[in-house]
Amino acid sequence: MAGTDLPAAPPSQEPLASKLLPHPALQVIHADDAMVVLDKPSGLLAVPGRGPDKQDCLSARAQARWPDALVVHRLDMATSGVVVMARGLTAQRALSNAFEKRRVHKRYMAVVAGEPADPPTDEGWHTIDLPLAVDWLNRPRSIVSSLLGKPSVTRWRRSAIQTPLLHTGLTTRLELEPVTGRTHQLRVHLQAIGHPIVGDRLYATPEQQAMAPRLLLHATELRLDHPVTGQPMNFSSACPF
Repeated sequence: MAGTDLPAAPPSQEPLASKLLPHPALQVIHADDAMVVLDKPSGLLAVPGRGPDKQDCLSARAQARWPDALVVHRLDMATSGVVVMARGLTAQRALSNAFEKRRVHKRYMAVVAGEPADPPTDEGWHTIDLPLAVDWLNRPRSIVSSLLGKPSVTRWRRSAIQTPLLHTGLTTRLELEPVTGRTHQLRVHLQAIGHPIVGDRLYATPEQQAMAPRLLLHATELRLDHPVTGQPMNFSSACPF
């Protein structure tokens, strides 16, 4: 019998997802049935942005591993450090309420331009109390505004660790504690007192931006009560700069 054409092979039934490259590894600080604590790198969005090129983000990577992971708070794309996500709606409500009621303690490390005045105070802490508002004409920037701003408070003190490069007077390493959680609060408050964060592409001068390849702001510590057990939890991430 004359040869006949064999039927075409059926198309591959392999799911599209299996053909894609796996998500980059997550830096996991802690994970349990109620919460996940991650160490976000600088340059990665915390949540998806607009457009197909802004869908890779910390929350998407977490949800690929824990489908019930839900956003509770955010860090700016340029900021690195500790981020907590809830697992499930019940844990999300509990953690969101803790943030709203200011029962979550956050601490950051930053390198700022210049050398802030450091008169003796209680344990070295100083307070910036300036109301902040979104600068609608220049989004995503925020501004100090006594008319439109919401109450915003930041505590800062000079870090006990000052590397040799910081002894020039050009920069100073600070510990920061945001009492409130406004958009870009730490960045705007430090700019307002004349000491923008080094590498800040929104609030520093071109010269101050050029001093570092990234924003020198890192979330080093997060203290909160576990959303289910109520047990005090303390998570930290070493500052990478």
